[in-house]
Amino acid sequence: MKILFLEDDSIIANLVSDFLRDFYEVQHCYNSNDALNFAEKEHFDLYIFDINVPGISGLELLKSLREFNDITPAIFITAYQELAYLKEAFSLGANDFLRKPFEIEELQLRIENIKALYSIDADIMINDIRFSPTTHQLFIEGTPTSISAKESALLEYLIKNKHRVVSSHELLQNLWEYDEMPSQDAIRTYIKKLRQLIGKEHIQNIRGEGYKFE
Repeated sequence: MKILFLEDDSIIANLVSDFLRDFYEVQHCYNSNDALNFAEKEHFDLYIFDINVPGISGLELLKSLREFNDITPAIFITAYQELAYLKEAFSLGANDFLRKPFEIEELQLRIENIKALYSIDADIMINDIRFSPTTHQLFIEGTPTSISAKESALLEYLIKNKHRVVSSHELLQNLWEYDEMPSQDAIRTYIKKLRQLIGKEHIQNIRGEGYKFE
């Protein structure tokens, strides 16, 4: 599970990050500008945002992400006690809200709840094939077949966006960093291998538009 954590208080940031990194992959930012850059370049399974941070607020950051159809689950943590902030957070698409001070174990319980609700890191069934995004394996007739981390990420992204055409540009923007972006031919090679493994009927090539998982 990959988490983007936005918190400007260095003491809280270090305590929470050190704890969570024993269980998850955590990218921490001190300001909303850096958080937005990471969110635009990489795929995350969960956002944990403080509200009062340098730059735009955590609330404005989530609003901006939601306007670009980013549906990544989000938890807000804040020292604000006013109900108005809770209402605004949920109106912008937050999934949970935690007031400071809090126990780190409580935050983990809320993370695990979202992980279960959204089946994050859970195995995915594709007809009789079991796909494990965590171990990057396909279990075909019970026999494990390893695929690369990028192939696994690409397949998981298509599955999460099933029934929708996903362009090569969208895949590049969400799965690769700018200085690591492969060519269009490389994307086609990844897709070709995945189609061979799970069946062409599951990953449709929509000519001139992109790919769709069915």
